[in-house]
Amino acid sequence: MVDILRSFEPLTLPRPPGAQRYDVFSPKLGRRLTLYRRSAFEAWLMLEADAAINEFCERPGFMAVDGQRCVVDFWARSDERESLVLLCDAIPACLPQSCRDFDMESFAMRHIDAAERAAARVWTGNWQRMLPVLVAARGLVKRSLSGAIERFLATPQSLMAIEREFSTGDPVLVRAAVFELLHRGRIQAPSLHTESLSFLTSFVASQAMS
Repeated sequence: MVDILRSFEPLTLPRPPGAQRYDVFSPKLGRRLTLYRRSAFEAWLMLEADAAINEFCERPGFMAVDGQRCVVDFWARSDERESLVLLCDAIPACLPQSCRDFDMESFAMRHIDAAERAAARVWTGNWQRMLPVLVAARGLVKRSLSGAIERFLATPQSLMAIEREFSTGDPVLVRAAVFELLHRGRIQAPSLHTESLSFLTSFVASQAMS
């Protein structure tokens, strides 16, 4: 278990020539991120959607890869470990040596390649649809509503059934509460790894699956 709490600030790097820019908001971090590659955007979705990850940071520093100093794409922390995330298209470093360099032996390494991102594309595509709902309703979902929905999901229920059960409330907030519970790992929806989100998507409380 991780017993040293560390946090990092993202390096400010120039936009690579011809690179796409992705400006996103992370509910997990409560702040905006700027990413410059599709691969980094997809990796961010994977980290954001992983309820086991408590905190992460984009571009936290540098490390040596095959004798070349490259930008670390993400640092991530869970209850169990810290890890440095490196994508297959690592960006060569162009900043002074005084900038932060990581000791590879002090962290677990996670390499997210194109095959892993492709395998997770349905899951991350679903989160690409759910995250804007979370962001729009940020701070508006009452704890009592979330608790009631989690109790209702002691048995699997479709999104349609959930919205029907709580139809006296704002349907947008009901849906946001469901997505927030999923984001926190309080409920699960295994089909979202293989099927697109719909009114028939089934959700169930995590405790009911343990």
